[in-house]
Amino acid sequence: MLGTFLNVSGIVAGGLLGLAGKPKLTVATESWLKVSLAALTVFFGLRLVWMSFNGSLLHMLKQLGLLLLALSLGKIAGQLLRLQKFSNRLGQKARERIANAKPGAPRRAGEGFKTCAVLFCAAPLGMAGALADGLNLSGYAYPLALKGVIDGLATLSLATLFGWGVLWSALPVLVFEGGITLVSARWLEPFLTSHLLLDSVNGVAGLLIFCVALVMLGLKRIELTDYLPSLVFAPLLAWFFR
Repeated sequence: MLGTFLNVSGIVAGGLLGLAGKPKLTVATESWLKVSLAALTVFFGLRLVWMSFNGSLLHMLKQLGLLLLALSLGKIAGQLLRLQKFSNRLGQKARERIANAKPGAPRRAGEGFKTCAVLFCAAPLGMAGALADGLNLSGYAYPLALKGVIDGLATLSLATLFGWGVLWSALPVLVFEGGITLVSARWLEPFLTSHLLLDSVNGVAGLLIFCVALVMLGLKRIELTDYLPSLVFAPLLAWFFR
């Protein structure tokens, strides 16, 4: 659960700095951090994909084809389940709370808790990162560590609006991401490994993490939440075509 702890630490650190009245980052610094975090996200996403490939060149091409097929089927399933639309509604409500927030207003701590909890738990990077951290025996905490920096920068700004409420949002993140990691490590990893299906899930998780960087940089509009069912289709396809 190292990745989860790093994510939680980033939220708490950013919130404490914001409450301490630390000055906001300049536009130039924010731009530099955005590009740097996106570049690291690309690297660690593609690294996880590369780690999932093995065997001959023909076998690796087959693996790549199954990953792309899993993404396509996952996209269709996500659209049918309206996952992205649900995520968009949550994000819209969070943006409305931020726009209407006033320092010193009553109940602002509770609003801050709900707003940050939604923003931090609904992020596809958190789900894919927690899964990757749990499925690898040595851990793969890098995606969640990057998310910790991103969330920390958010709480740095939101703490001035919502006060202590932003710090409490670390608790649902701990439960949500930590729960995914523990379940993955305890039950999913042994099952997938014994059936030679682990690489397929890691490959899709790596591609989803890579796509997060494209969204961060504004290079491509990707409805990432709709692709989450791909994590289920990947092992099914690997089992069917092995």
